[in-house]
This record gives sequence, C-alpha cells and structure tokens, in this order.
Amino acid sequence: MSYFKLKLILSGLGGVIFSFIFILLTFVLPVKDKRDAFVPKPKGKLQIISHSLKNR
Repeated sequence: MSYFKLKLILSGLGGVIFSFIFILLTFVLPVKDKRDAFVPKPKGKLQIISHSLKNR
C-alpha cells in the first residue's frame, strides 16, 4: 500500500472521529443556563414593557 493511500485513509478516519467527538459533545453539554429560575414580577409600567420585550 502506498503512503499516499495510507495518509488518505488516516486523514479520513481522523476526520470522522473528530466530528463524532463534537456530535457527542452536543448531547452531553447543557444548552441553556439554569441560573434564571426566579424572575421577579415587574412592578411598574416601564418594567412590564421591558420584560415583555426581553421575553418574546
């Protein structure tokens, strides 16, 4: 087997393994922070408008 074919096979295999690692990371890592669990109720008219614009 020539070295060119071996390099081609190894680079393809490395690319597949590299992309497989990133696909697994998308399932393992959380997407959204859970720090915003408690949101205080807006008190004034301006806060109500601001809150409604943030949470579209």
